[in-house]
Amino acid sequence: MFLHRVSSTLRLSRRFFSSNNSHDLGKGIAELNKELEFVFGEPPPYSLGSAIDNQFIAQDSQIVSPETAENEFGLTHIGNRGEAQMVDVSHKESSKRVAVASCKVILGRKVFDLVSANQMAKGDVLSVAKIAGIIGAKQTSNLIPLCHNISLTHVRVDLTLNSQDCSVEVEGEATSTGKTGVEMEAMTAVTIAGLTVYDMCKAASKDIQITDVRLECKEGGKSGDWYREK
Repeated sequence: MFLHRVSSTLRLSRRFFSSNNSHDLGKGIAELNKELEFVFGEPPPYSLGSAIDNQFIAQDSQIVSPETAENEFGLTHIGNRGEAQMVDVSHKESSKRVAVASCKVILGRKVFDLVSANQMAKGDVLSVAKIAGIIGAKQTSNLIPLCHNISLTHVRVDLTLNSQDCSVEVEGEATSTGKTGVEMEAMTAVTIAGLTVYDMCKAASKDIQITDVRLECKEGGKSGDWYREK
């Protein structure tokens, strides 16, 4: 009888440790404790079940704490269980926000000369790309799912021809007074401007490259100012 009980306990323990469901795991712990009590007597004050239960409680408290996710890992676009969410900024104070981003469009000598002479079939490449970048900044929340729909007070997009590497250098700036930053608006502005340059020039070359899309600086907000090191 004793050996039979020990054998059944071992089978139960193997089933318990192979379970991936937290509900089944808790039920398995309770059943295992009962079997152990029958075979070996009353358990000590600090049992296997309580140790595992405490471990799961600690892990679960870490999962459901948004402060842990934000402060330790800096991920504010995930919910308590890891699902995507828009961050609630209603508790933040409004302040002036500024962000500057940049990118480069490498054209190649042939296309660069055509753009410089304003001889592209679709027209004035730099002017069209400038307007496209401004429109892109204003459409950021429609393009990036979890971005807030903010009111921009100013958008600047500048495109400069660089004869040294036959490229167009794009710089975009977004400004707003609100509760969240405008980094994505600035980066969207330069990206859309770069894509427009490609679209205007693709008939002359498919080898055009859009590179180095990046944030150059941001000002304002709780995290303060940030500038890229040159």
